[in-house]
Amino acid sequence: MAIEIAVLRETGPGERRVATVPAVAARLARLGASVTLERDAGLRATFLDQAYQGVALADTAPALMAKADIVLAVQPPSVEAIKAMKPGAVLISFLYGAQNPALVAALRDGKITAFAMERIPRISRAQAMDALSSQAALAGYYAPLLGAVHMPRILPMMTTAVGSLRAATVLVMGLGVAGLSALATAHRLGAITEGYDVRPETAEQAQSLGAKFVDTGIDARGEGGYARELTAEEQAKVREVVSRHIAQADMIVTTAAVPGRRAPILISAEQIAAMKPGAVIVDLGAESGGNCEGTRPGETVTVGHVTILGPLNVPSALAQHASELYAKNVLNLVTLFVKDGAIALDFDDEVIAGTVLTHSGEIRDEGVRKAVENIEPSCVETAK
Repeated sequence: MAIEIAVLRETGPGERRVATVPAVAARLARLGASVTLERDAGLRATFLDQAYQGVALADTAPALMAKADIVLAVQPPSVEAIKAMKPGAVLISFLYGAQNPALVAALRDGKITAFAMERIPRISRAQAMDALSSQAALAGYYAPLLGAVHMPRILPMMTTAVGSLRAATVLVMGLGVAGLSALATAHRLGAITEGYDVRPETAEQAQSLGAKFVDTGIDARGEGGYARELTAEEQAKVREVVSRHIAQADMIVTTAAVPGRRAPILISAEQIAAMKPGAVIVDLGAESGGNCEGTRPGETVTVGHVTILGPLNVPSALAQHASELYAKNVLNLVTLFVKDGAIALDFDDEVIAGTVLTHSGEIRDEGVRKAVENIEPSCVETAK
């Protein structure tokens, strides 16, 4: 009997993505699976139901999930939806367990094997499954475009009959996947680009994209690839150099985020006050609190003469391509444990072991387990 794969329609505010696209659904079927799509699941990402050839359609999520062996979603499903799943079924989605302890408790109690896409190990073999990176690349691409429509000036140099307009300066702070993508986009749009990161090894990557690297003269590398703590003198020097570049920028894109923790503050109120009138900050760290003092997640605000954008769920703004990349990430993960039309979990595989959050009634992450245990006494009291 074929494995039943269910694809849910996303119901979260502003979420337009879908967990699989027509081309990928066909590839899932070739693994020996029967794919069922919740009706209109792909509509907001521009994928019509009729484009999913050979895929069954279901009108309601509970009935769909009750018979599914594998459930695919983008955002964490509701606790009620999890309770509709059969014991031993597999869920694949972003989960962010520490922020959703009640959901994790439901997964544990339902004996659901939950793959959390944000837990994909950052190793070479897992790059094709790394949904955080694929979605961050799109967010980085979109950030300079978003900033550009809020600027009172253009990005490239332009020569007109009455004189020339100089190119804008775009500073990107944080040179991970999103930051490098933002640099590349800003450069293609004709801006003068600068990149800053506490890791000096990112200088070569920034320069390869046509950007100048903001060199503070401080090497923050520590043991094990982590940044070390700076001395007070080093912090003052870094702040002095970075503040100068912040003040000169027409647009700043900040991208620093640490999964499960509040985003670090990269730009202070004092530094914002010293920026040019009309300057724009696009804070991609807004999802976890923001990289700037004054950022309001989900809002666009004016602080002094500076506009600060705090966009949420940026990849969803590019839902068609974001869904396509996410669907391929999920497919590559599924192919690890679906063999010959059956589910075969190998916990000696570091990708599977590292990505699974719950299995057979156990929570496999100590930090998330403690978060769940912290809420359960209150749940017991409520039940009384």
